Amino acid sequence: MVIESWLNERATNENRGTLFATYMTVVYVSITGGQLVVGVADPRTSLLFMFGAILFCLAVLPTALSTAASPRPLAQIKIDLRKLFGNSPVAFVTVALVGVINGAFGTLAAVWGTRIGLSTGTIALMMGITVMSGAITQMPVGRVSDKTDRRYIIAGAAVLAGLSGLAIVIMNPTSPTVALTLTGFYGALTYPIYGLAVAQANDYADPTEFVAVSGGLLLLYGFGTVVGPLAGSVAMTVVGPEALFMVTGLAHALIAGYALYRTSRRAPIPESVREAYQTVPSPRASTPQTAALDPRAEDAPPSDREPFSAVK
Repeated sequence: MVIESWLNERATNENRGTLFATYMTVVYVSITGGQLVVGVADPRTSLLFMFGAILFCLAVLPTALSTAASPRPLAQIKIDLRKLFGNSPVAFVTVALVGVINGAFGTLAAVWGTRIGLSTGTIALMMGITVMSGAITQMPVGRVSDKTDRRYIIAGAAVLAGLSGLAIVIMNPTSPTVALTLTGFYGALTYPIYGLAVAQANDYADPTEFVAVSGGLLLLYGFGTVVGPLAGSVAMTVVGPEALFMVTGLAHALIAGYALYRTSRRAPIPESVREAYQTVPSPRASTPQTAALDPRAEDAPPSDREPFSAVK
């Protein structure tokens, strides 16, 4: 958050978009690279952990040695979860359940891979592929959602992601090629759902409320990431490694069902006033300051924004 607030303070409206895109590219490449490095050495030893610590220390040095002025204190954003639910119930529920899904998969997928006999290198490749496939499909899925009721696209993506997880349960792959293919499809289908939910929430919010909405959604996502690993680990202990995708599949089904239910309770916002979809960084690598750095938040300084209100 400190780094992002520093970038936000130094950015101007002319270079904010380029700066944000460069920053998120570095983040995505680094996440993928971190996954792949796991295959270089035995993760049961301390070598990789020390390597990560060394990289972190090296990253701190330029900041510690810089003579540039330090950024101002972080902007305080008021978050009202009740108003967030009133603004977009679908986004509220979807983001919480996506936290459960991504928390379970991100924490336990490597355990699943080990239990079905995949090598350390293959598991590292699998985790990298799921992240990159999700990044690649964000924009196409988002563009489709701009042309119709986003709730249908959220439901469709959740159904397909749940079916891809069901395929993993049924096939119980032991072949590295099959496992990588199935998890690649899984990542491509499940990771765009968070961005769709953020767009859905912002369709019903004032543009100046972008940071408050994003901060509230990240808080919900954080709650979900606490529940997901706990539920997944218990299920895997009782049923077996394939139970990981039973847990994520149940969450996907709840997302789809609730999104479809809400289509009968609230009319979609007209396309003429709908916010155009833009890619959203993985919530695993996001903070409320990420939202402040986003070009869509440049309508007003973060510290000047009031809490958002529900759209009736």
